[in-house]
Amino acid sequence: MSTLVSSPTRFKRSRLRRQERIRDLVAETRLDPSMLILPVFVDANVSAPTEIASLPGHARLPVRDVQRIAERATAAGIGGLLLFGLPTEKDDRGESAADPLGPVPMALRALRDASGLVTIADVCLCEYTTHGHCGVVTPEGLIDNDGTLPLLGAAARTYADAGADIVAPSDMMDGRVAAIREELDAADLQETAILAYSAKYASSFYGPFRDAADCAPRFGDRAAYQMDPRNGREALAEIAADLEEGADMFMVKPAGPYLDVIAAARGRFDTPLVAYQVSGEYAALHAASARGWIDLRRGALESLTGIARAGADMIVTYFALDAAAWIRER
Repeated sequence: MSTLVSSPTRFKRSRLRRQERIRDLVAETRLDPSMLILPVFVDANVSAPTEIASLPGHARLPVRDVQRIAERATAAGIGGLLLFGLPTEKDDRGESAADPLGPVPMALRALRDASGLVTIADVCLCEYTTHGHCGVVTPEGLIDNDGTLPLLGAAARTYADAGADIVAPSDMMDGRVAAIREELDAADLQETAILAYSAKYASSFYGPFRDAADCAPRFGDRAAYQMDPRNGREALAEIAADLEEGADMFMVKPAGPYLDVIAAARGRFDTPLVAYQVSGEYAALHAASARGWIDLRRGALESLTGIARAGADMIVTYFALDAAAWIRER
């Protein structure tokens, strides 16, 4: 009498792809240090690095120390630096943003020979105005969009002339990309690329940055010119407008709360997409880690992976140096 042998149950053995020796081979999303961009605060008022309490591990740097951070970034394989400036003097129009002897232009000239490192200059007036807004303010307390454009164009020209590979308008004024492109072309600086902060939301996650850059608004808020967090389709329209005006790449900011916007933009536009993991996202992970609630390394890499999985080609992150080392170790 024959014995019946039941055939094994047939099911998908997905777990086999998750074995340690196989996981990396089949990973759909890959982080690489070259896609990370490190924000750097260049402060004309300090003579030595000054720690930023709300951004653990970061400091405001004098110009002479920028080369040192660039060397660290180059050694880590990071793709670039995003420079923000703190001037010695501010006024109600942010005129010093275009000062050739300001902190950002001086740092750019010092970095001209930084091998393989892309330099990006943030273009905005908030760090240079006494009121902390990103544009000129009228006597009635309103933002003068059109009156701001020439100032942004002049700042972008100064940064490009100092050696910036990319200028990055973050002000969210209408028409600023076209104004900057026209200014650069007129100055024979056509080779400077424009990274537009196209979908920059009026977010609560900017607090540590405003502390670091001393640019919190002295009155009101920026909701009149930054995007409403409730709107997603509007972001696609803003991106399309900036690309039509001449932007070479675009940004979604913040990154973590707006992964849906990143994914939607990736599905519609083939242009390089940058996501900014902002100061509040970074500080929140550090604060939770300090209390023992999460593992900082795992949490940071998971959040960066999520941003890349959503479609970002490049990520601006305060974790850049640490993440580059963690990626190599992994």
